[in-house]
Amino acid sequence: MTSSDQEKAQAKLYQYYTQTKNATEVTRNTLVLILAGGQGSRLKGLTKWRAKPAVPFGGKYRIIDFALSNCINSGLRRIGVLTQYKSHSLIRHLQRAWSFLRAEIGEFVEILPAQQRTSTDWYLGTADALFQNIDIMHRHAPDYVMVLGGDHIYTMDYSKMLMVHVRSEADLTIGCIEVPKEQAREFGVMSVDANLRVTRFMEKPDDPETIPGSPDTSLASMGIYVFSTRFLYNALIRDAEDPNSDHDFGKNIIPRAIKTAKTIAFPFRDEQGRQAYWRDVGTVDSYWEANMELCAVEPELNLYDRSWPIWTYQTQHPPAKFVFDDEGRRGEAIDSLISGGCIISGARIKRSVIFFATRVESYTSIKDSVVLPKVTIGKNCRIQNAIIDKGCLIPDGTIVGENPENDAKRFHITPKGVVLITPEMLGQNLFETTAEEK
Repeated sequence: MTSSDQEKAQAKLYQYYTQTKNATEVTRNTLVLILAGGQGSRLKGLTKWRAKPAVPFGGKYRIIDFALSNCINSGLRRIGVLTQYKSHSLIRHLQRAWSFLRAEIGEFVEILPAQQRTSTDWYLGTADALFQNIDIMHRHAPDYVMVLGGDHIYTMDYSKMLMVHVRSEADLTIGCIEVPKEQAREFGVMSVDANLRVTRFMEKPDDPETIPGSPDTSLASMGIYVFSTRFLYNALIRDAEDPNSDHDFGKNIIPRAIKTAKTIAFPFRDEQGRQAYWRDVGTVDSYWEANMELCAVEPELNLYDRSWPIWTYQTQHPPAKFVFDDEGRRGEAIDSLISGGCIISGARIKRSVIFFATRVESYTSIKDSVVLPKVTIGKNCRIQNAIIDKGCLIPDGTIVGENPENDAKRFHITPKGVVLITPEMLGQNLFETTAEEK
């Protein structure tokens, strides 16, 4: 790094505020709708009391904070969040973390719970979720509507995709990434021509089509769409009138759009033209892996980038504290993320993510694990390859991750050997001990 680069970096660190992308006429005339009503059943006990977008991630955030931060940093300030499944903690988080925008100047994060606005049904699918709020979309009168999932981990400048959509005069633009063929069965898979126009699309195919010249790679949808508003309205109304439709973007709206409208793909790449970082944390294994990636010396996802901050609500806690320096009883953390309010009391933490207000007692070791907020871990414990849910009280002498047979008797074990521990699995009824949220 040159002296000039060092001076610029130091100036950013000294700056009292964070600069985000200014709104343009296009971004001001775009409404963002985030689909955040998913149950996330593959996350097992992590979504027993919360919607998937509300699951904690990275030591202090919620999963939905990444999509919302991308919006703010991209200059998109008109945002609606569609909620449904066990949405209380998600709604409370949105109210606390994302109420700083001012509706008087056309900036907002609006909560759109399932309200049976057009029928007696709850949201029947992704397309139906938008159709049931079509009057609200019409009230905001956008030129473009961007639809996002609220359950992925990545940083992305949405304004670039939006401008490609506008300049190409497309009706629908789909964000896409390259994924291994064996993983593509969990995504919508598309084919494109030389001009990136989508020619075929299949939702979660048994035998995914691959990219020409790359037989092990498929082009998968990120669940990010930009619609020209008039096309979207017509597509939603037509879909709602179809009694045979699943009312889903991947199964119905997109396949029909390929035949009747201009549908293009937007490959998600970094500044060097390489595949950008994007993670679907829909399973316990993928959730654990994405958290573990943050412990790398130079992780692909840079949470410390001041030019692209991840915003959130955080409770007020003192700095993390490490106490005792005796042989065998030394408070230390290596290649780990330790959040505020934590006390590491004579314990050793290695390659782990420890959320706020957690206490780890003496002679305990934690390795390759994710510990959610307000957990207490007793003395003489050995824990590895684990996820410990919020509020757990881990008794003294607990051993996890060394004997799969013993772990399986008490906890949930994933195909890759990650052990998920929740209060219920420990026989702890949090309703008797705390009135706080799950």
